[in-house]
Amino acid sequence: MTTTDSRRDLAALFASRVPLIVVESRDEVLVVDLITSVATTSVASTSAAPGPGAAIQLPVFRWTITEGLRRLDVQLGSAQAFNSQPADVLRTIRDTTQAGVYVLLDLHPFLDDPLNVRLLKDICQGYEQVARTVVLLSHQVTLPAELDHLAAHFDIGFPDRDERRAIVEQAATEWSRSHGRLVTTDAHSVELLVENLAGLSRGDATRLARSAIVDDGALLASDLPAVTRAKHEILGRDGILSYEYETVTLADVGGMAHLKEWLDRRRPAFDGSAPGLEAPKGMLLLGVQGCGKSLAAKAAAGVFGVPLLRLDLAAVNDKYVGESERNLRETLSTAELLAPCVIWIDEIEKAVSTSQSDSGTSQRLLGTFLTWLAEKTSRVFVVATANDITALPPELIRKGRFDEIFFVDLPDEAVRAEILRIHAHARGLTFTDPELTTLTSATAGFSGAEIEQAIVSATYGAYAARSPLLAQHVLTEVGSTRPLSLVMAERIAELREWAAPRTVPAG
Repeated sequence: MTTTDSRRDLAALFASRVPLIVVESRDEVLVVDLITSVATTSVASTSAAPGPGAAIQLPVFRWTITEGLRRLDVQLGSAQAFNSQPADVLRTIRDTTQAGVYVLLDLHPFLDDPLNVRLLKDICQGYEQVARTVVLLSHQVTLPAELDHLAAHFDIGFPDRDERRAIVEQAATEWSRSHGRLVTTDAHSVELLVENLAGLSRGDATRLARSAIVDDGALLASDLPAVTRAKHEILGRDGILSYEYETVTLADVGGMAHLKEWLDRRRPAFDGSAPGLEAPKGMLLLGVQGCGKSLAAKAAAGVFGVPLLRLDLAAVNDKYVGESERNLRETLSTAELLAPCVIWIDEIEKAVSTSQSDSGTSQRLLGTFLTWLAEKTSRVFVVATANDITALPPELIRKGRFDEIFFVDLPDEAVRAEILRIHAHARGLTFTDPELTTLTSATAGFSGAEIEQAIVSATYGAYAARSPLLAQHVLTEVGSTRPLSLVMAERIAELREWAAPRTVPAG
């Protein structure tokens, strides 16, 4: 939705006689200006107006706890400081005979007070006598249940392409005026920046446009990666969605030949170079701990050449009924604004498994997630990983939820040799063929993470012995390690037995 759409929708809310409007936005100045502009233009008649269907103009008031109540559409001197307390201003609004729009900024911390709730309810129920519209504006508003049926939620639109271009041009003009010369740029870089600012509020887009220019007075393609990282950090500032800076290539992943081929085949459909193909939705990775499921998620982002975002489903949970699902819906909407991208959900079973004390929250979260997964049309590729198959609900793993379900097993001999080479090379060590054969045999039953950790531990041993890192140091560490396949042999056997008829081998 663009700013133009927002203006039309807000006018419709005023015209439909809604007594309470909730706006969640960090663009406080923009929203207040929009409300003032719409309310003082032409609004359909209310019962307080002189005649049915007549156009009226509504006075607009703004309240803050620091200033009190102030009228915005006309200049009437200082604000009413005596109305600075929430209960006082709500009584004033309830008792007034003047129709109007009352924008209350940051009232949300006071909505747990029964007095304030009752006053708001009185205002809303008295709308037919006096058309007072209360707008609650803050970054986040949780309405008490007794007010929910009286309210409408309004979403401020994001700047469209033309508005974003104007923001970039304004940032360049401001820099030029203060430095006495033009910003160095080219048309292609400007268009890329305009595209990258999609999905951001006007305030955030303005800040990022300025940051791209301010250091050197230039707007070039080299400035865009920093803008992209900052954008992901802004959209993930609630802690639920975080930007993963490091992705890997397929060459960094040992084994998983089937999985690599599967991803590579779907790259044209995902990047849009094969318009006749439907973009893939995602994959579920099950398997033994430490065998590279998380690495495969990072590799998916590397293959598709898009950012990797990590979704923490545990952070979605909220103490209020329905808020967890709303948090998830808003987070998934944010992910769509960042498309194209890969969303990684690690150990998904911990967030969607149910228990007697769950009150149905996990089931509702799962339903919200699966509905979004089935209906999404944006280029958001989901990679979910799981270790405990017994905790996975049946509706998550049935065919059709994900494009494919892969089982990541312990590496075989050839894959272990590949993993040894990858991690040794990363630390400046090259094995001879006999050394590699010995280490490959010695690491039978080891996961990829256990092999890596043995090499890491060997670097410490070599340093302590004041010796260069050698294959013997690695072999010593391997000999002192009891792999998970030995410690939890029965559980891994059960996992393999379950996965055999239900999943596709990743390797």
